Amino acid sequence: MIDRKPIPNINIGQVYDQRYSDAEVHYDKLGNLAEFFGRNMPVHRHDRFFQVHYVKSGAVRVYLDDQQYLESGPMFFLTPPTVAHAFVTEADADGHVLTVRQQLVWGLVDADPTLVPGSQLPAACVALSQFPPEVRRLEFLFEELSNEINMASAGRSAALDSLTRLIMISLLRLCANSLQARPARHEDLRIFHRFNELIEDHYLQHWPLSHYADRIGVTEARLNDVCRRIADLPSKRLILERVMQEAKRLLLFTGSSASEICYQLGFKDPAYFSRFFQRYAQMTPGEYRQRQSGLR
Repeated sequence: MIDRKPIPNINIGQVYDQRYSDAEVHYDKLGNLAEFFGRNMPVHRHDRFFQVHYVKSGAVRVYLDDQQYLESGPMFFLTPPTVAHAFVTEADADGHVLTVRQQLVWGLVDADPTLVPGSQLPAACVALSQFPPEVRRLEFLFEELSNEINMASAGRSAALDSLTRLIMISLLRLCANSLQARPARHEDLRIFHRFNELIEDHYLQHWPLSHYADRIGVTEARLNDVCRRIADLPSKRLILERVMQEAKRLLLFTGSSASEICYQLGFKDPAYFSRFFQRYAQMTPGEYRQRQSGLR
């Protein structure tokens, strides 16, 4: 993808769920990750990890390098460690996200090179409506993985390893059916990725939209049009979602009070911050922290 800065590397265990920072496998429901990161996931990669998004329902816009896909569930997209990717999910999209250390996947391919006909593992986006048996198998395996993750039974580690291997084998077999990419306007992608880059650098400063547009060299209307075309979201919403993501991260992983977090995020009034958070999360900061602490 066209970008001016190094593509961010996201370690799920450090950013989202620190209980499993050193785990070989990280799993969560797609809806949980979308709630935390927002619907728009800007271009990024996962160093030393493969990641699979299995979408059961709803539509997703996927960008694998500069290849664009728009597909509805059931589908999945697979991203190897070196592949930059971005995606936007519909509000009602749900499914599973599996992040796996590269050694596990490479071990499968070394044991049976026919899993990957080519010389390397490519990124893939696969629609599954034509493969009902595989859909049933994958949904069963993902549900078993989800159940095992949430239990502390004897043999849990071995069970997670075995289920992950079965899932990855099933997905690798299907990668030969990857969809044909849709054409993407490179100038639109350049503007969109530059906008997300600027959001990351300046969201704590609460820049008005006009500042972003000026720095990119486009009008606000053009910027909004690009964001709606690529992410199906207005440009202002992308900024707000980044602020919300950081607010949730601070509530989950720090002991700071809501008032302290308010000032860390560049707000001047704790009461206004609380109203802002409640408007987009449908609960107060305190309620969000309490609910999430009960789930973790």
